[in-house]
Amino acid sequence: MTKMLRTFLLVSALFTAGDSIHGFAQEKSTYPSRPVRFIIPFPPGGGTDIVGRMVAERLGESLGETFVVDNRPGAASTLGSAIAARATPDGYTIIMITASYSIAASFYKNLPYHPVTDFDAIARVAAQPLVLVVNRAVQANSVAELIGLAKADPDKLNYASGGAGGINHLAAEMFNSATGTRIVHVPYKGAGPALTGLIGGETQLMFATLGSAIAHIRFGKLKALAVGSMSRSALLPNAPTLAEAGVRGYEASNWYGVLAPRGTPGNIVALLNKEVGLVLQRKDVADRLEALAFDSAFSTPAQFADYLRAEIAKWAKAMKEAGL
Repeated sequence: MTKMLRTFLLVSALFTAGDSIHGFAQEKSTYPSRPVRFIIPFPPGGGTDIVGRMVAERLGESLGETFVVDNRPGAASTLGSAIAARATPDGYTIIMITASYSIAASFYKNLPYHPVTDFDAIARVAAQPLVLVVNRAVQANSVAELIGLAKADPDKLNYASGGAGGINHLAAEMFNSATGTRIVHVPYKGAGPALTGLIGGETQLMFATLGSAIAHIRFGKLKALAVGSMSRSALLPNAPTLAEAGVRGYEASNWYGVLAPRGTPGNIVALLNKEVGLVLQRKDVADRLEALAFDSAFSTPAQFADYLRAEIAKWAKAMKEAGL
């Protein structure tokens, strides 16, 4: 082998090795290159956990890395939100939030994070309307009749909630404010016990999530007077919206969305938004959401950011009017 040939082979080998190293580095720098922590700020088994795990599993399948669900319940989702806010903004920590996040923004006075400026919006995912349900003994079969009962005898009717400051509570206070009624709050330790109390006649009405109430409505244990969403629910097509029933401008729904710590690279936010949208287009996901009384509610990051700001303002107004 000549000296010139040996030199040529050595240089070729170096270039080949360099290309291989560069290719490996590119492959490992492609997001995600390691597991992603997906914080669910509620206990396992609830609606947020169900939706979050479904999204996490499908994102892992499409992006080739595990999205590890990390349940961090406590203080109406604020504990998990604080953990997410402090995480490195590299796309390897994201969080699923609900309407409780926007309520907590005003209900808790000293949050360890700012609900708008400490996060980047990725996507709104799903929504579930609240439904105004009454005990079957209540002599009202419409919203107008319920308002008439409440005004005829102020402070006599009671509404149940899963606890002070929760969405069931504030939705009812918005109703009081919008209709000029005085229906009294009876807080329970959770929405489940609140529904049980309503069915048993301890209270007369509740603004419950549709998923939690639908079986009781179908079996005749509760009467559904209206839904809090902007449009009627396919699961309760005969129930008008509260706006249709005469409560102008009323809207109250639980919703689910994904955030990342502020400063997460824009290309990662865009990728996750696109992939969440693709997840929601899958038939198995759509069927599962429908079975659980959820509606797909996909949005762009900008749309979700605007929606979140509007929700925070809406619930802040409701709390002020309720004296909270």
